[in-house]
Amino acid sequence: MNDMFEKLTKKKEELDKYRPLPPEQLKNIEDWLKVELTYSSNAIEGNSLTRIETAEVIERGITAVISGKPLRDQLEAINHAKAVDYIKDLKVKLKGHQFITEADVLAIHKIILTRINDAWAGKYRTIEIFIRGVDVEFPIPSQVPQLMKKFFHWLNGQQNIHPVRVAANAHFRFVSIHPFVDGNGRTARLLTNLILLLNGYPMAIVRNEERIKYLEAIYLGQKKNNLTAFYAIIEEAVDRSLDAYIAAAKGKSIIPFFIEKEKVKEKNLLQIGKVASLAHVAIPTVRYYIVEGLIKPEAKSKGGFMLFGLKVVEKIKEIKRLQKEERLSIAEIRGRITS
Repeated sequence: MNDMFEKLTKKKEELDKYRPLPPEQLKNIEDWLKVELTYSSNAIEGNSLTRIETAEVIERGITAVISGKPLRDQLEAINHAKAVDYIKDLKVKLKGHQFITEADVLAIHKIILTRINDAWAGKYRTIEIFIRGVDVEFPIPSQVPQLMKKFFHWLNGQQNIHPVRVAANAHFRFVSIHPFVDGNGRTARLLTNLILLLNGYPMAIVRNEERIKYLEAIYLGQKKNNLTAFYAIIEEAVDRSLDAYIAAAKGKSIIPFFIEKEKVKEKNLLQIGKVASLAHVAIPTVRYYIVEGLIKPEAKSKGGFMLFGLKVVEKIKEIKRLQKEERLSIAEIRGRITS
């Protein structure tokens, strides 16, 4: 057992001493984490809802009518929250991660895509898929059913291995098969949390602020067979959740463990020229998107230069894709993208 696993095991043992937490306190924690997990997991996939909007939609449904936000984004929030409830039910029904079945995962995926893409909800893909900007080749469709059977056979045999490592490996293996047309990332993160819950760990959240690092870590694992960075992200997420639950048991807030206070640091932000270079567009194009309200700077340098976060690069690439592939106007894109 490495040092991190020993650390996580000791923290879980500390948390176990406080269990069971008072029912009302536990409900408050889990309701808050459901919103945070839904917000973060969907945001990683490009969902435009803010935390507050996500909470509003989960509470009120699509009747919340979030102005200017796509209906799909609102349905994604509703569905993900339902899927979180579903894995909590599975936690009660199943005796351990070795009892997770193909039907369980297909059911999770069906919840994720219901009313969004019913034709593919809960069904393996029969078409080839590609991820923009990534040169990873996924298995051909005819291989998917057999690979998934092997996946569950592998998962069911994972005994005497630290559950956090099992959860991380399951996550990576699942997204590397990419069995669905859409919803692979969300389903993988829910599966990861189901494994954690079944082993007595709280749900772990890969924060939206870690999106680029998280995606790059998966890519590194797929291309170089190096999972060190990916393991670290999952282990840190579990560590964060354990700290939060222990803090709650001691009467402290869990929010600081998941939402960092905003700190604008010039050295971590990009000037407009660097943004244009990374996004493969001209500087005037970046300025045009700013004028049109599609993107905005996060700060200004002491010299008055606009500064941007790295996420704006991905947003510009998405704008260009919408223009080129879907032939949307700027007004239509504005309805899809929030700055």
